[in-house]
Amino acid sequence: MTDLHNPPAPIPPPSRHQLALMIWLCVFPTLTALNVTLGDRLDSMSPVVRTFFLATIAVPVVIYGLMPHLHRARGRLFSRRGSVARGARPST
Repeated sequence: MTDLHNPPAPIPPPSRHQLALMIWLCVFPTLTALNVTLGDRLDSMSPVVRTFFLATIAVPVVIYGLMPHLHRARGRLFSRRGSVARGARPST
């Protein structure tokens, strides 16, 4: 619930380090899952073709599927921290 006299502060964009961590948190499990799932079928491909194929699947999954969730989670974390810093209780 937002107080009309004390609106929530805007959440700053992630720093370079936060963004790098967020990307890693999305890319590593995605590539791991794809390699475990498709690894046997991709063994016959050259490394370049295999990388192209995996990147073609992984990039949309990360950008459109996982990163929006991670950005929202980061926003909730920052808004909770801000409300605690202002003396309000975090909502549960």
